[in-house]
Amino acid sequence: MDLSEFKLKNLGIDKNQFGEIFSFVDFGNVNYWFEQDERDGDDNVLAVGDKLVIGLEKLASFLNLFSIHRRFYFGLDSRNKKSYHLNIKAKSFFEFAGSKPIQKIKHYLSDAELPTTTRSLYEDLSGKYILIPKCNFDVEISVDAIRLLEKYDTFCLFSSDVDFTALIRFLKKKGKKIILFSAGHVSHWLIDELTKGRDLNINAQKIKKDITFIKNKPRL
Repeated sequence: MDLSEFKLKNLGIDKNQFGEIFSFVDFGNVNYWFEQDERDGDDNVLAVGDKLVIGLEKLASFLNLFSIHRRFYFGLDSRNKKSYHLNIKAKSFFEFAGSKPIQKIKHYLSDAELPTTTRSLYEDLSGKYILIPKCNFDVEISVDAIRLLEKYDTFCLFSSDVDFTALIRFLKKKGKKIILFSAGHVSHWLIDELTKGRDLNINAQKIKKDITFIKNKPRL
């Protein structure tokens, strides 16, 4: 048994059981999975100023261990050059990379939240706030998952978004198996759907070492 087979076995991913797997990455959700983590993939405490970042090449390589097709969905920020670099990188690592412009929503912070945020702070007459990028791809992913229905046995989703519950319920009725990679709070609606069959809900902490790298950036 090689390292990749050992890794998949520990996650419960049996290729014989799940057959042809298509993976869909909701990057707007995934990108913040490890934002507040204080330990790296080896459980070492991160140094001051260090943070974990999703590596697109590492993520694509991990998906390649079990997926025959990898799809990546993300939002473009017209004011951020890094966003366009992400676009170029995603298209080179994934079979499909879909994007659309993001919106930024004001989120006002309480006094308790202020010391914990790692994002840039802004202030107006209503108080201090951060800008949260919003760019949902539940419709695009759902349309693609249904359009490509006959090409896969298992739908693999990287997201914790409750909006995918209806899609997962539909795919299960069509006889598809489900693998969900998620982090943080996962809606009981999603969990309920996954416990009705031989599906998987894999906590993202189990693959942290496989898809992240350490980046030095002062925490605000």
